[in-house]
Amino acid sequence: MPHDETPTGAADPGQAGYGTVARAFHWVIALLVLVQIPVGIAMLSQPLSRFSNALFVFHKGGGAVLLVLVFARLGWRVLHRPPPFPDFVPLDERRIASATHHALYVLLLVMVVSGYVRTVGDGYPIELLDLLGVPPLMPLMPRAAAFALIVHQFAVLALVALVAVHVSALLRHQLIDRNPILARMWPPHDRRHGSVGGSKPGGK
Repeated sequence: MPHDETPTGAADPGQAGYGTVARAFHWVIALLVLVQIPVGIAMLSQPLSRFSNALFVFHKGGGAVLLVLVFARLGWRVLHRPPPFPDFVPLDERRIASATHHALYVLLLVMVVSGYVRTVGDGYPIELLDLLGVPPLMPLMPRAAAFALIVHQFAVLALVALVAVHVSALLRHQLIDRNPILARMWPPHDRRHGSVGGSKPGGK
């Protein structure tokens, strides 16, 4: 049975935060996505064409790392329930936030898988995987690769839009409503209080 990621010893269930592993997954994946998207744009940019080969290699390698991390994160999520929402989050917002989180997982999965299919299905190497001795997991499939490229591009656009909505909601809670919502995921992880600096929920 999946268990909760709430740290032991949390003083208030309403402000319980994610565990250290979940926080590490979250921020490593977020940073990689923040790097991958501009690199993906830059590698197709004509003014940067002299760097395109290096950027392509970097983007494919980063995508391979993301592929592994996203699957690992999904596996961790299945085995570990997220902590409960703080009391200051209304029921409707909790439902929207849960749906948003699930959509983010789906888009991340679609993005990394479609990127892999587009690359390997079109016969391009992924140098990092070649270096590690990992063979291609699919044969040449040019039609599937062409379709995967379209899916990949739309998944990236949808992910950026959804992340913007997600971040906006978090900042509203944190900066306008003065609710310490970022303490649930923001590093460093204070194990004594289950949040950063033991901050207490506001808005009450």
